[in-house]
Amino acid sequence: MATYSNRIMEVQGRAWLFGDDIDTDVILPGKYLVLTDPKELAKHALEGLVSGFSSKISEGDIIVAGKNFGCGSSREHAPLALKYAGVGAVVAKSFSRIFFRNAINIGLPVVISKEARDVIKEGERLSIDLEGGSITREDGSRLIVDKYPAFLLEILKDGGLLQNLKRRFGKEAKK
Repeated sequence: MATYSNRIMEVQGRAWLFGDDIDTDVILPGKYLVLTDPKELAKHALEGLVSGFSSKISEGDIIVAGKNFGCGSSREHAPLALKYAGVGAVVAKSFSRIFFRNAINIGLPVVISKEARDVIKEGERLSIDLEGGSITREDGSRLIVDKYPAFLLEILKDGGLLQNLKRRFGKEAKK
Protein backbone atom coordinates (compact mmCIF):
# COMPACT_ATOMS: atom_id res chain seq x y z
CA MET A 1 0.00 0.00 0.00
CA ALA A 2 1.04 3.59 -0.48
CA THR A 3 3.01 5.10 2.34
CA TYR A 4 2.70 8.63 3.60
CA SER A 5 5.19 10.75 5.51
CA ASN A 6 4.00 12.22 8.81
CA ARG A 7 5.55 15.57 7.88
CA ILE A 8 4.71 15.90 4.21
CA MET A 9 1.70 14.11 2.83
CA GLU A 10 2.47 13.33 -0.80
CA VAL A 11 1.06 10.70 -3.13
CA GLN A 12 2.78 9.91 -6.42
CA GLY A 13 1.57 7.69 -9.22
CA ARG A 14 0.10 7.52 -12.67
CA ALA A 15 -3.46 8.51 -13.45
CA TRP A 16 -6.29 6.10 -14.17
CA LEU A 17 -9.25 7.98 -15.65
CA PHE A 18 -12.89 7.18 -14.95
CA GLY A 19 -16.15 9.03 -15.62
CA ASP A 20 -19.09 10.20 -13.52
CA ASP A 21 -21.21 8.21 -11.07
CA ILE A 22 -18.78 5.38 -10.39
CA ASP A 23 -20.80 3.55 -7.76
CA THR A 24 -19.70 1.16 -5.03
CA ASP A 25 -21.07 -1.84 -6.97
CA VAL A 26 -18.74 -0.95 -9.84
CA ILE A 27 -15.82 -0.32 -7.49
CA LEU A 28 -16.42 -3.70 -5.84
CA PRO A 29 -19.25 -5.90 -7.15
CA GLY A 30 -21.69 -7.07 -4.46
CA LYS A 31 -20.95 -10.76 -5.02
CA TYR A 32 -17.58 -10.22 -3.30
CA LEU A 33 -19.04 -8.88 -0.05
CA VAL A 34 -18.66 -12.34 1.46
CA LEU A 35 -14.87 -11.84 1.40
CA THR A 36 -13.32 -10.48 4.58
CA ASP A 37 -9.63 -10.32 3.66
CA PRO A 38 -8.87 -6.86 2.19
CA LYS A 39 -6.21 -8.41 -0.07
CA GLU A 40 -8.85 -10.69 -1.57
CA LEU A 41 -11.25 -7.75 -2.00
CA ALA A 42 -8.46 -5.88 -3.82
CA LYS A 43 -8.29 -8.55 -6.52
CA HIS A 44 -11.79 -7.56 -7.65
CA ALA A 45 -11.50 -3.76 -7.50
CA LEU A 46 -13.00 -2.11 -10.59
CA GLU A 47 -12.92 -5.41 -12.46
CA GLY A 48 -16.10 -4.55 -14.37
CA LEU A 49 -14.50 -1.42 -15.83
CA VAL A 50 -10.88 -2.48 -16.28
CA SER A 51 -10.30 -6.19 -16.66
CA GLY A 52 -7.51 -7.20 -14.29
CA PHE A 53 -7.29 -3.70 -12.75
CA SER A 54 -5.66 -4.97 -9.56
CA SER A 55 -2.85 -6.65 -11.51
CA LYS A 56 -2.30 -3.64 -13.78
CA ILE A 57 -2.11 -0.91 -11.16
CA SER A 58 1.20 0.13 -9.62
CA GLU A 59 1.53 0.99 -5.95
CA GLY A 60 0.45 4.60 -5.41
CA ASP A 61 -1.40 5.06 -8.70
CA ILE A 62 -4.17 7.63 -8.63
CA ILE A 63 -7.77 7.32 -9.77
CA VAL A 64 -9.05 10.52 -11.41
CA ALA A 65 -12.81 10.61 -11.90
CA GLY A 66 -15.76 12.85 -12.59
CA LYS A 67 -18.60 13.69 -10.26
CA ASN A 68 -20.31 11.56 -7.61
CA PHE A 69 -17.54 8.98 -7.16
CA GLY A 70 -18.50 6.26 -4.68
CA CYS A 71 -22.25 6.71 -4.88
CA GLY A 72 -24.38 3.72 -3.95
CA SER A 73 -24.11 1.76 -0.76
CA SER A 74 -22.49 2.77 2.50
CA ARG A 75 -20.27 -0.28 2.83
CA GLU A 76 -16.58 0.36 3.29
CA HIS A 77 -15.59 -2.65 1.19
CA ALA A 78 -15.27 -0.40 -1.87
CA PRO A 79 -12.58 1.98 -0.52
CA LEU A 80 -10.85 -0.97 1.18
CA ALA A 81 -10.62 -2.79 -2.15
CA LEU A 82 -9.06 0.30 -3.77
CA LYS A 83 -6.60 0.88 -0.94
CA TYR A 84 -5.41 -2.72 -0.85
CA ALA A 85 -5.18 -2.84 -4.65
CA GLY A 86 -2.52 -0.14 -4.28
CA VAL A 87 -4.48 3.00 -5.14
CA GLY A 88 -2.63 5.92 -3.53
CA ALA A 89 -5.50 8.41 -3.79
CA VAL A 90 -8.76 9.11 -5.58
CA VAL A 91 -9.28 12.53 -7.18
CA ALA A 92 -12.80 13.42 -8.29
CA LYS A 93 -15.03 16.39 -9.01
CA SER A 94 -17.25 15.23 -6.15
CA PHE A 95 -17.75 12.21 -3.91
CA SER A 96 -20.62 10.50 -2.22
CA ARG A 97 -20.42 11.77 1.38
CA ILE A 98 -20.33 8.29 2.91
CA PHE A 99 -17.65 7.07 0.47
CA PHE A 100 -15.54 10.15 1.23
CA ARG A 101 -15.73 9.52 4.97
CA ASN A 102 -15.20 5.75 4.67
CA ALA A 103 -12.08 6.40 2.60
CA ILE A 104 -10.69 8.84 5.16
CA ASN A 105 -11.52 6.41 7.98
CA ILE A 106 -9.43 3.66 6.37
CA GLY A 107 -6.61 6.05 5.41
CA LEU A 108 -7.27 6.36 1.65
CA PRO A 109 -6.83 9.98 0.52
CA VAL A 110 -9.73 11.38 -1.50
CA VAL A 111 -9.20 14.74 -3.16
CA ILE A 112 -11.81 17.09 -4.58
CA SER A 113 -10.82 18.85 -7.79
CA LYS A 114 -13.35 20.38 -10.15
CA GLU A 115 -10.87 20.48 -13.04
CA ALA A 116 -8.57 17.45 -12.71
CA ARG A 117 -10.71 15.03 -14.74
CA ASP A 118 -10.97 17.53 -17.59
CA VAL A 119 -7.22 18.16 -17.98
CA ILE A 120 -5.30 15.11 -16.71
CA LYS A 121 -4.43 12.44 -19.26
CA GLU A 122 -4.62 8.67 -18.80
CA GLY A 123 -1.27 7.36 -17.54
CA GLU A 124 0.09 10.82 -16.71
CA ARG A 125 2.40 10.91 -13.69
CA LEU A 126 0.99 12.97 -10.83
CA SER A 127 2.14 14.14 -7.43
CA ILE A 128 -0.49 15.17 -4.90
CA ASP A 129 0.48 17.40 -1.97
CA LEU A 130 -2.28 16.63 0.53
CA GLU A 131 -1.17 19.27 3.05
CA GLY A 132 -0.61 22.02 0.51
CA GLY A 133 -3.69 21.22 -1.54
CA SER A 134 -2.25 20.77 -5.02
CA ILE A 135 -1.67 18.27 -7.80
CA THR A 136 1.52 18.62 -9.81
CA ARG A 137 1.28 17.21 -13.30
CA GLU A 138 3.96 15.56 -15.39
CA ASP A 139 4.49 18.79 -17.35
CA GLY A 140 5.10 20.73 -14.12
CA SER A 141 1.75 22.53 -14.12
CA ARG A 142 -0.24 22.57 -10.88
CA LEU A 143 -3.90 22.24 -10.04
CA ILE A 144 -5.15 23.69 -6.77
CA VAL A 145 -7.47 21.32 -4.91
CA ASP A 146 -9.66 21.55 -1.83
CA LYS A 147 -7.54 21.34 1.32
CA TYR A 148 -8.39 19.02 4.16
CA PRO A 149 -9.45 20.39 7.52
CA ALA A 150 -6.69 19.76 10.09
CA PHE A 151 -8.55 16.93 11.85
CA LEU A 152 -8.99 14.94 8.60
CA LEU A 153 -5.37 15.47 7.62
CA GLU A 154 -4.38 14.14 11.05
CA ILE A 155 -6.46 11.00 10.50
CA LEU A 156 -4.78 10.45 7.11
CA LYS A 157 -1.32 11.03 8.58
CA ASP A 158 -2.03 8.30 11.11
CA GLY A 159 -3.20 5.88 8.42
CA GLY A 160 -6.90 5.96 9.29
CA LEU A 161 -9.38 6.66 12.06
CA LEU A 162 -8.62 3.56 14.15
CA GLN A 163 -4.87 4.30 14.16
CA ASN A 164 -5.60 7.94 14.93
CA LEU A 165 -7.74 7.03 17.95
CA LYS A 166 -5.14 4.54 19.18
CA ARG A 167 -2.43 7.20 18.95
CA ARG A 168 -4.55 9.88 20.63
CA PHE A 169 -5.91 7.74 23.42
CA GLY A 170 -2.57 6.00 23.91
CA LYS A 171 -0.95 9.37 24.66
CA GLU A 172 -3.78 10.46 26.95
CA ALA A 173 -3.62 7.19 28.90
CA LYS A 174 0.09 7.74 29.65
CA LYS A 175 -0.47 11.19 31.19
